Amino acid sequence: MTQTSKTTLYTRYPSSSIVVYNLVTILHFSLGGVGIMLGYHPSWVGYVLGAIYLAFAFGQMYLLMPLTVCPNCVYYRTEGALCTSGLNVIARRIAKEGSAQDFGQRAQGLLCHNNLYMAALFLPIVAMIPALILNFSWLLLVLFVSVVGLLLFRFFVIFGRIACLHCQAKQDCPNAARTGVREK
Repeated sequence: MTQTSKTTLYTRYPSSSIVVYNLVTILHFSLGGVGIMLGYHPSWVGYVLGAIYLAFAFGQMYLLMPLTVCPNCVYYRTEGALCTSGLNVIARRIAKEGSAQDFGQRAQGLLCHNNLYMAALFLPIVAMIPALILNFSWLLLVLFVSVVGLLLFRFFVIFGRIACLHCQAKQDCPNAARTGVREK
């Protein structure tokens, strides 16, 4: 843990931060997938679309990120470090070390990890809007509101107060520049 003039930067995030980050991620993806399935039933298409979404969302977060983003992060290279998602530990087991200079590439190109991550967060919301119009149910509305709430919680609480604010990589991370936490 290091102290800047304004905030504490974590080398090892507290367990509570890791649990909150992953719980919100898993709930968001799961409720989004169920919302897609429910919104387009009784057709089999809803189940297929929901399953594809779930595979995409969990795959980009828990497989693609440790393979492509984490190896370039300071948390991968720092002995005993534990990032807010805990994925640096997994990355050390499944990917070889990358370069700190490549960390910013997570935000470059159409199919970069940042865009895939944002797609995983917004896709269920976009998919549930027409489903609400075509196949309204109170359960679907609750799922929709829950996923929107989890997205807002992620942006305003997790990114702004729990994860990015205390990150050792925030000076190099393109996400930190967008969220304004570099100066805090």
